[in-house]
Amino acid sequence: MANNIVWHDHKITRAERSVNKNQKPCLLWFTGLSGSGKSTIANALDVALHKRGYHTFLLDGDNVRHGLCKDLGFSDDDREENIRRVGEVCKLFADAGLIVMSAFISPFTSDRRLVRKLFPAGEFIEVFMDAPLATCEERDPKGLYQKARSGEIKHFTGIDSPYEVPAHPEIRLDTSRHSVEECVDSLIAYLLERELITHKD
Repeated sequence: MANNIVWHDHKITRAERSVNKNQKPCLLWFTGLSGSGKSTIANALDVALHKRGYHTFLLDGDNVRHGLCKDLGFSDDDREENIRRVGEVCKLFADAGLIVMSAFISPFTSDRRLVRKLFPAGEFIEVFMDAPLATCEERDPKGLYQKARSGEIKHFTGIDSPYEVPAHPEIRLDTSRHSVEECVDSLIAYLLERELITHKD
């Protein structure tokens, strides 16, 4: 980092922004294998919260790689940098008072821990999409597992690259056993219990 860069504090605080929005900022970090339901559940939660009048934003793994991280590949170093950038962007959105959702495989514990450290206690909510590998492969919505099994894709998480299972996620969801609606209900119940949102019609 250049030594002539100075941090500028904003005159409006994140607390003031969140009061305006009648919600508390937080990040729901969806992590899990490809096909585990990260994007599906995150999008459904985004819609449900929007309908209730909350201010949200969703960052999706594929979308981010079209712009912010289009210069990155899938080596361990590039994956680490991908998550670092996403974490910093999520923090900016939370500073604006938003409820943020991110849907990234984020296979490494150290990377997820790095993002957690960017947030005050209670504002980083790790949502582990605990769908079995067999279920994810059976879904294979993008045909990626088939390509990984045939050798067309290298370093694919769950096949020839590891996924480090979260030890103590705030929320664990298994989309092989629970419907989209049930998963969303569980997430909203968690946000209500932690008073990150309040009851709205």
